[in-house]
Amino acid sequence: MSLKVLSRRRFVGLLAGTLLFAACGADPDTGKPATTEPAVAETTAPADTAAPAEGDAASEKKMAAERIVSLSATATEMLYAIGAQDQIVAVDNFSNYPQEAADFATKIDAFEPSVEAISELDPTVVLLTYDPGDLQAQLEKLGIKVWFGAAAATLDDTYKQISELGDLTGKADDAAALVDSMKTEIEETITSMELPDAPVSYYYELDNTFFSVTSNTFVGQLMSRFMLQNVADTAEAGNDYPQLSAESIISSNPQMIFLADTKCCKQTAETVAARAGWDVIDAVKNGNVVELDDDIASRWGPRVVDLVKIVADAVTKYMTAAKG
Repeated sequence: MSLKVLSRRRFVGLLAGTLLFAACGADPDTGKPATTEPAVAETTAPADTAAPAEGDAASEKKMAAERIVSLSATATEMLYAIGAQDQIVAVDNFSNYPQEAADFATKIDAFEPSVEAISELDPTVVLLTYDPGDLQAQLEKLGIKVWFGAAAATLDDTYKQISELGDLTGKADDAAALVDSMKTEIEETITSMELPDAPVSYYYELDNTFFSVTSNTFVGQLMSRFMLQNVADTAEAGNDYPQLSAESIISSNPQMIFLADTKCCKQTAETVAARAGWDVIDAVKNGNVVELDDDIASRWGPRVVDLVKIVADAVTKYMTAAKG
C-alpha cells in the first residue's frame, strides 16, 4: 500500500508549521508554509520505551529501540549525533546528513511511503515529522510503534526531542551531553560577539516566491538573539509564514538578507542582485546577502549550532563594515 501525497500545494498546507518547502524537491522535514500556522504537536515516545531508572543500564539496554525507521531527516541527524546510528534499519530519501545517512542502503520514499515495505523491516519504532495519508494510524494498526516529532517552535523543543530519542534508543546520557554541548556553544557564540547597538533589519527568504518567516518562528527567534529586526513581522497579522511581495521587500530596505533557498531554488547573492529593483536595497548594495545551506537553515537538529555560528559571522561582518 502506497500513501501518495496528493499535490505540492496540498502538501504545503499540511506542513504549515515547518520552515521550508523546497520548491525543487521538498524535504518533508521542511515545508513552505500555508497562510496559517498550526500549533506544534507534542512529541511522544512510545510508552514502553520510557527512560529507565537512573543507573539501571541493563534495563535501559533492554528497552532500547533496536530497529528504527527514520522518516525524518532531522530525527536522522539527531540519531547519528547521539550515537544511535547502528540501530537504524532505514531512513527516508531526504536523510542526507551525515554522509553515512546519505549513503544508507535502505531508503523509504518520503512522499509515497509504503506501509508494507516499512513493515517488512520489522521496526521497533518509526520516526515521523509529518503524517502523510494517515501513515501513523496504519502503522499502529499493524502494531508498529510511532514516535512523532513535529517541527520545533523553540530551541527547547529541539532539546526535548533529542532527549526523547535518547530515551528511546538507550542513549540518554549521550543525548544529555549533546543538549548540554549545544546550549553551551550557542550561548558562547552569542555572548562572545559584539551585537549591534540598534536593531538591524533583515529579510529571510524561504524560496524565490518570497515566502518568509516572522520573529515568532523557530528561526525568527534565533535571529532575534542577534538584535536583528524582521521585515516580515508586520506583513500579515496572524501568519508567521507570510508571502511577501518584491515591492514590500524593496520598500522595507533590509540591511541584511538571508537566503534559505540556495539549494532548492538556486538563489545566490548574484541572482538576488539581478532581480528587478533589488539593487537599491542596502543589503545588496553593501554585500550583506548571506547564502545559507537549505538543510542547515530548515532543520532543527544538532546543526542549529552551525546556523547560529553562520549568523554570528554574518552579523560580525556587517558590524565591521558599518564601522568603516
